[in-house]
Amino acid sequence: MKKIYGSAKEALDGVLFDGMLIAAGGFGLCGIPELLIDGIVAAGTKDLTVASNNAGVDDFGLGKLLATRQIKKMLSSYVGENAEFMRQYLSGELELEFNPQGTLAERMRAGGAGIPGFYTKTGVGTVIAEGKEVKNFDGQDYILERGIFADLAIVKAWKADATGNAVFRKTARNFNPPAAMCGKICIM
Repeated sequence: MKKIYGSAKEALDGVLFDGMLIAAGGFGLCGIPELLIDGIVAAGTKDLTVASNNAGVDDFGLGKLLATRQIKKMLSSYVGENAEFMRQYLSGELELEFNPQGTLAERMRAGGAGIPGFYTKTGVGTVIAEGKEVKNFDGQDYILERGIFADLAIVKAWKADATGNAVFRKTARNFNPPAAMCGKICIM
């Protein structure tokens, strides 16, 4: 199996399919896999569910996939700086599964570790807990969160080797390692 590719298009060839779940690294606009996002836009893959800290901004980052209507659902912890995201969500064109930031990172990490679910206090008593199992441990309520098992992880590393070891530079570490862990396939 080839491990090093000359372009995002080449790396994504044969990997993408409609309706897939993609975990995307990055935090805000820092450390996002912009070349891979451009490759997905060019491929025209649609009905995507994307797990990412945020939805980018208009016409940059994941905002490009929103502009082309390729994303049908977002699993995010912050969605406040993308007018197109807001328009699609409020009109019912886009689904949103809102996650507290640490919970989203842990859902990715858990999926990568093969853990189907875990309990957390974060979100107890809020809309985050609606429809989720609640369990009491030592007098405290916790909600069950599911691990994320993505079809594909797209991340941005400063450098990586053919065995998948990656170095993240400065603040670009952010959501890239947990995203990389939870994908059946990870492209950097």
